[in-house]
Amino acid sequence: MSTAEGTDATPWEQLDRRTVRMTAVTMAGVACGAGVPTTIGIAGGHGLGFALAWVLPCAALLIGGGALADLVRWRATRYRVTEQRLEWHFQFVLKSRRSLPRERIRSVDLTANPLHRLFGLAALSVGTGQHEGSENSRLKLDPLARPDAERLRRELLRRAEVTSADERSPEGVIAKLDWSWIRYAPVSFVAPALGLAAFGLVLRVADWFGAQNGVIHWAIEFLGDIPLVAAIVILAVVAWIIGVIGSLGLFVEMWWNFKLEREPGGTLRVHRGLLTTRSISVEERRLRGVDVIEPIGNRLVGAARVDAVATGIRQRKEDEKTDYHTLLPPAPLDVANRVAADVLREEVSPTVAARLTGHPRAARGRRLRWWLGSVLVLVAVLALLGALLTEVLLHIAWISAVVGLPVAVLLALDAYRNLGHGITGRYLVSRHGAVRRSTVALERAGVIGWTVKQSIFQRRKGLLTLTATTAAGSGAYSVFDAGEDEGLAFAEEAVPDLLGPFLERA
Repeated sequence: MSTAEGTDATPWEQLDRRTVRMTAVTMAGVACGAGVPTTIGIAGGHGLGFALAWVLPCAALLIGGGALADLVRWRATRYRVTEQRLEWHFQFVLKSRRSLPRERIRSVDLTANPLHRLFGLAALSVGTGQHEGSENSRLKLDPLARPDAERLRRELLRRAEVTSADERSPEGVIAKLDWSWIRYAPVSFVAPALGLAAFGLVLRVADWFGAQNGVIHWAIEFLGDIPLVAAIVILAVVAWIIGVIGSLGLFVEMWWNFKLEREPGGTLRVHRGLLTTRSISVEERRLRGVDVIEPIGNRLVGAARVDAVATGIRQRKEDEKTDYHTLLPPAPLDVANRVAADVLREEVSPTVAARLTGHPRAARGRRLRWWLGSVLVLVAVLALLGALLTEVLLHIAWISAVVGLPVAVLLALDAYRNLGHGITGRYLVSRHGAVRRSTVALERAGVIGWTVKQSIFQRRKGLLTLTATTAAGSGAYSVFDAGEDEGLAFAEEAVPDLLGPFLERA
């Protein structure tokens, strides 16, 4: 039998029919979220009966229309898995058909939000590793019954060939969640961001009920008799407390039941999530290294997270919470290094084993000028606005200068100390950053090109920036402000004959 004949004989399957009920529940939630403030607003001027006469029919239309549209989608959608391809077919008025070769499938991820879990469903996303904008980069089947989604995930990731390395390395759990790691959540950048977002949320809810001006006037009156510096401190403390509570809750939701394991056939699987469960798979043969990331708050308490540098992993979009590269949440640094070594099948993680070469002192001056200049520009803008608008901004300007300038010097010196590059075994290693220190170990065989950049200011100081181009991870990893001779020699040693033909030998 030919391949085409075998493919034609494979029956088509449907998505799970419970998607219609799930969509109806979703639309009901949307209708309630939009209808309650609308009802309150209309009732204030025309009475409750008039408001309900408008809102209830609109809500019914929204729920019914959403369910009907999803019923049409369910009836018009088919998919099937053959020995060679994953095919998807949609036919309603117009016909659309997509097909992914199974040998090009790089990732198969499962997600299940609370409604999915309520109905026993899951969404399956299949990626080929191509650019996210391309037509055949990703195919999503939403929803499937949870057992069917798990079966399909295993089937699509199954490979006939198993490397000798996979045969030698036993499968099993590499890391599991330790609830003591939750102590690292409040020192992340998420805490202050959530604290500030809480103030915005209060104003938004107050606006729904027409009380935004009242809330603002109440806050001004409450803080009016308190000195300005004390008022700023009070607001900062309140925001920090809210941020801490929010960051703890977010950590629980994201990392509940976290487990990193190696499955048969050489696949790394990350499973996590409380309300929305996520199952992310990474083929080890697509792994090109790891990135040990230490945000400044985590670094001060000795913590780090581990990201995968691999081909075929989808990039996180702005409206998504899931980071598809993360293999380990913030954990003790020794745990992070141990997980990085296990993932790479090394006795010691290259991020630890490499002896990093420091960068010239001219790189320190560049960081001092950058950090100090950033603070001075901010202070100048605040002072100008304060002179034109209000004295409050003048106070904020001098407070920013007193606090910001010493902090800028410390961060600049720390950023300089963190600069380094080196080679160990199969990997080149680069480290940089102060607010977010990153130590990336990139497989030398995965480097497909070098980009050498040198601004006019770097040229005067004898510095340059080397960027290793790769098909994995972010696609480019840089060595910032290295000395000219040392940087070019490092690039030539890391990947011989790639940059060498373009160098002039002394």
